[in-house]
Amino acid sequence: MARNIQSLERAAAMLRLLAGGERRLGLSDIASSLGLAKGTAHGILRTLQQEGFVEQDDASGRYQLGAELLRLGTTYLDVHELRARALVWADDLARSSGESVYLGVLHQQGVLIVHHVFRPDDSRQVLEIGAMQPLHSTALGKVLSAYDPVAHSEAVEAERKAFTDRTVCGVEDFERILDLTRARGYAADVEETWEGVASIAAPIHDRRRMPVGAVGITGAVERVCREGELRPELIAAVRDCARAVSRDLGAGRF
Repeated sequence: MARNIQSLERAAAMLRLLAGGERRLGLSDIASSLGLAKGTAHGILRTLQQEGFVEQDDASGRYQLGAELLRLGTTYLDVHELRARALVWADDLARSSGESVYLGVLHQQGVLIVHHVFRPDDSRQVLEIGAMQPLHSTALGKVLSAYDPVAHSEAVEAERKAFTDRTVCGVEDFERILDLTRARGYAADVEETWEGVASIAAPIHDRRRMPVGAVGITGAVERVCREGELRPELIAAVRDCARAVSRDLGAGRF
């Protein structure tokens, strides 16, 4: 059995202690409550403070939870609300398109898959929730890069790896694709990330009209495309799904 990391256990206990109190706590209070030496407690608090997880009151020197925890908690709630709102619509999209459906959000300079609906056939498939996809080559990533300024900056500043001969790596060409994505309201990936695979994705917005994710389908090129072009009925289905989820999040009509 793998051993737990003691410093992380102590930091977690410290955060729980601060979360459970109704007032700020001093170094002595925290150290005695957790059975730690003051020097040890101070070192952990200093690290948590540098990361924004703990704040120290200038006047009293006492500690309280920091704003970074609130940001992380809000992100957690946003992702779970997004996933909850998208469940039914993603199932419907898989049935109507006959393809796999993915729901993705921006995470650590890539696209984190937070929901995956299998293609509705008897083929062997692997659940990809938690998988990461690149921003610059996938349909989900292009949508996020086109509508989310943070994703755009990360995609432009990062190294854009060529996965196939079709991958667009140059900044100017990539920016033109993002302009086209915004103009059309959807993005495509036809063998830019995986040979023989094509994807279509559209943006999801919240009640503030901010981009919070993207939804898309992925399948074999011969099914997603017809005579070298994306099938228009699949594009319409993906966009309709994205609009439906956005409406459920309070975005209104797009």
